Amino acid sequence: MEFILVLGVAIALVALAFVGLSIRVLLEKKGKFPNLHIGSNKHMKQRGITCAQTFDKIEQAKVNRQLTFKKLSLIDEVEGGC
Repeated sequence: MEFILVLGVAIALVALAFVGLSIRVLLEKKGKFPNLHIGSNKHMKQRGITCAQTFDKIEQAKVNRQLTFKKLSLIDEVEGGC
C-alpha cells in the first residue's frame, strides 16, 4: 500500500513539474518553446559566433566554390606523349 502511495506522489510531482515548465507555452496564444540554438541567438550573431554545424556548412560551401571540375583532367597533357 505504501508503494502505491509513493508512486502516486512521484507521478503527481513529475506532472506538476511538466505543467510548471510549460505554463508559458500553454497560456500564450501562439506559445512555443524558446529556441536555445546558438545560431538563433542575436548576441552570438553580432559577435560572429556560429554553431559547429553552421560553421561546417559555410566552410564546405567555400571549398565547393573553389573547386572547378571542368578544369580537372585525369590525363596529364604532355608534349610528345601518346
